[in-house]
Amino acid sequence: MSLTVVCLSLASCGNDNYVPKPKAYIRMDMPQKDYVLYDTAALPFTFERPSEALVNWKQDDARTKYFDLVYPQYKGIINLTYKHFRTLDDLNSLVDTASRMLALHHSQSTGEKEMNLSDPDGHVYATIVKVGGKNAGSTYQFWLTDSTEHFLRGALFLNYTPNNDSLAPVIDYLQADVDRIVETLKWRQP
Repeated sequence: MSLTVVCLSLASCGNDNYVPKPKAYIRMDMPQKDYVLYDTAALPFTFERPSEALVNWKQDDARTKYFDLVYPQYKGIINLTYKHFRTLDDLNSLVDTASRMLALHHSQSTGEKEMNLSDPDGHVYATIVKVGGKNAGSTYQFWLTDSTEHFLRGALFLNYTPNNDSLAPVIDYLQADVDRIVETLKWRQP
């Protein structure tokens, strides 16, 4: 009897039908979105920001303002730079700089999808670029202008080694916040 049990046990160990488990990523349940109006005298515009994001000012001078929307729980940042400009050449230079910053991600990109939005009544003109690719450092970049004196550039970054397949839930979640900023931005009237 014991010989039979030992033989059956050994026979069951040699199963050639073993299939390894596929690689998987941690499931991330994202919280419900909640937005609040961000209205500060330091900026010539207002927008709705996610209530969970912290505002971190880095520099504030007369013509340039650098600040971030920080998501500590996701290690994410929406980096924002506002610049006041005076001439069309200044605007062209700002757009050129934004394009060069975007080009830094071309080597890791599998393609880009550009969207242009305009609200002539509100004088808001936007370009949003979604950067594809598993290893792209910034998956979403954008700039907005009123075309006469205001320019806002933004970029979404995650403080992880890029693997955008596994980070897709976080990226999608934060990209929705960028879309909300673009949709709700209003320039202050002089």
